[in-house]
Amino acid sequence: MWKWLDGPASVGSMTKRILFVCLGNICRSPAAEVVLRVKASEAGLELEIDSAGTGDWHVGEPPHPPMVRAARARGYDMSALRGRQVTAVDFARFDLIVVADEANLRDVEALRPSGDTTPVRLFAPYAGGAERSIPDPYHTGDFDGALQLVERAAAELVAQLQ
Repeated sequence: MWKWLDGPASVGSMTKRILFVCLGNICRSPAAEVVLRVKASEAGLELEIDSAGTGDWHVGEPPHPPMVRAARARGYDMSALRGRQVTAVDFARFDLIVVADEANLRDVEALRPSGDTTPVRLFAPYAGGAERSIPDPYHTGDFDGALQLVERAAAELVAQLQ
């Protein structure tokens, strides 16, 4: 198994499977999925990347249209993505679970199987600023701002994985 230390600066070069999690899996986590896919591909990294939500409201649905438009304007295609809910099985499937905010962190940790050591990390701190969470654009309306933060965090995550 992979060795992990606390904090975003210790991702580990062995990471192969990463899951992004937000509340509904229609804004932040699918954006993180597509952004990291592009940045990892550009860096020559082979990763399995997926996204999920802590809630089940949008299972099977495409990402939120304003997020799709904002992502498209930045060159990211979210059209193939569909919402799904995170489950305890994801701890076995992924080497790293990255969450959008503190509430997601608590919800994901509540699903953790006994004895599991899969790291669960906040995504925003990878961006290097003071942000602990990626604000939910479903509520704030700031889809571009959320994407900018996701892009900065994804770039640093890729740099750590290289």
